[in-house]
Amino acid sequence: MSTTSIAGIPARQLATAADDNLAVHASWAQERLPGARVVRDAGLVLVDSGLPCDTFNFVLRSRLDAAAAPARVQEAIDSFRRAGRPFSWWVGPADEPENLGDLLRAAGLEAAESEVAMAADLHAIRADGEPPRGLEIARVTTAAQVRDFARLLAGNWTPPDPDVVRFYERATPALLSGDAPLWLYVGYLEGTPVATSELAVGGGVAGLYNISTIPSYRRRGIGRALTLRPLLDARAAGLRVAILQASADGLRLYEQMGFVATGRITEYKPAGEGAR
Repeated sequence: MSTTSIAGIPARQLATAADDNLAVHASWAQERLPGARVVRDAGLVLVDSGLPCDTFNFVLRSRLDAAAAPARVQEAIDSFRRAGRPFSWWVGPADEPENLGDLLRAAGLEAAESEVAMAADLHAIRADGEPPRGLEIARVTTAAQVRDFARLLAGNWTPPDPDVVRFYERATPALLSGDAPLWLYVGYLEGTPVATSELAVGGGVAGLYNISTIPSYRRRGIGRALTLRPLLDARAAGLRVAILQASADGLRLYEQMGFVATGRITEYKPAGEGAR
C-alpha cells in the first residue's frame, strides 16, 4: 500500500475511506430498488441489482478473516451463480486478507481490469483553464436529465447496454431525492448531451465515477470540465479529499489536476467473461 498522506489523512485510513465511498457508489441506489439485494456486514459488501448486468452487481470492501475467507469467497460467488447473474469483485489496497486475489483465482475468477487508485486534497485542486465554449454542465435534477445520463453511459458498450438504461429508469426516484449521496452530472454542448460524471459522498470523502465523453467529442477539454465541476461542488460542501479510479487514458489528466496514486484496484470476474 502507498504511504501517501492526503490532507493529513494517513494512507491506511484513506484506503478505508475510499472503500467505504465505493460501497456508497455501488450500493446506495440498489438498496432502494425492488428486487435488488444488498448484503452489508463486517466481512464484505455484496450487491445484486436484480439485473443481468455486472455493471451493477458487485462484491467489494472485503475484510475477511484469513481462516474463514475461502468459505466466504465461495459463498458470495455461489449466490450470483444461483441467481444466474454476472458480477465483479473489486479488490483494493485495504482489502483483506492480503492473498484475496489468489483466493478469487482459486475459486474460478480472473483479473479482468486494473486501475490506479488516486486521491487529492480538494483545496489543492488545479482549477485553471476555461471550459469549452458552448458547454453547459448540469447537476441532474430531472428525470429527463437522468435519461440523458443513462443513455450516455449505456453508449460505452457496443451495442449500447439496455440494462444500464433500465437500472437508471428504476433508480430515478431515489437519485432525485433530496438526500441522495450520488450527484450526477451531464455535460451539454450547445444543447447536445455529450458527457457524464458522478460524485459519491461517503466515507468522509468525495468519490468520482462514471466520467465519460462521447468519442467524437473527446480531446476538447469536456472530460476535464466534467471532472472539475463535481470536485468544486464537493469542496464547497465542506469535503476535504477526493478519490477516483484512473484508467491509463485518464491518468495524466488527473495528475495534472493534483491527484496522486495511492495504490491499485483490480476487478475480478468469472473466468471467460473478461472485461466488458
